[in-house]
Amino acid sequence: MEMLVVSLASLLAGFVDSIVGGGGLILVPALFAVFPTAHPATLFGTNKGASVWGTGMATLQYSRQVTMPWHALAPAALAGFIASLAGAWLVTVVSPEFLRKVLPLVLVLVLAYTLAKKELGRHHTPHFSGLQERLVAMAIGTAIGFYDGFFGPGTGSFFVFFLVRLLGYDFLHASACAKFLNTATNLSALALFAYKGHVWWHFALVMAVANVLGSLAGTHMALRHGTGFVRGVFIVVVSALILKTGYDAFLRPAGI
Repeated sequence: MEMLVVSLASLLAGFVDSIVGGGGLILVPALFAVFPTAHPATLFGTNKGASVWGTGMATLQYSRQVTMPWHALAPAALAGFIASLAGAWLVTVVSPEFLRKVLPLVLVLVLAYTLAKKELGRHHTPHFSGLQERLVAMAIGTAIGFYDGFFGPGTGSFFVFFLVRLLGYDFLHASACAKFLNTATNLSALALFAYKGHVWWHFALVMAVANVLGSLAGTHMALRHGTGFVRGVFIVVVSALILKTGYDAFLRPAGI
């Protein structure tokens, strides 16, 4: 029964994550609900062990039909990988608790900006090219990669937002690129969790299959329905993240 529940959660998480990120909003709470006495690091590691396959498969699917700026994405992914390791190391010596109350407020600003700018991300009009595009992409990879290693919730959605806002990508291209960057940061975190022995591989591998199936379905939907659909899902996911992180920060009873 445990395997069935977490596999279904992984399937849904892969579907949502492949479109705009936010799969952890589904899978991580499911793991904590099914295994309430497990070490949190083990559940986070198991989540990464499943989700990295979904983001990787989504990257492959998108790359077949969306033009990917590999000249900017490759160095940005490397920067994100290194920064995620640094963030993961820092969280072992500094508590990320202060971010818990800041995060929902930041997400509210992201949602408000997206709703106010009706044309944001509807058209693919890159602001930069060549070295400038590479440097801005690396800055995004470094900042969000570090955040992913240090804290994590909403990483995929933050990648999408900043690729749209700073680089001028539409939501479909931003989502495709975000999957590649998120795969790099997931691999970084997974490497650290695996090294520390915090991955239940017997669960992670079965969940990975479910995650990939969900990812294939989500990618198909995004490619079929285009930028407007991805923008709509982005708004829904960020709204859900606001509710979840807001509850965790301000309403959840202490010790739960």
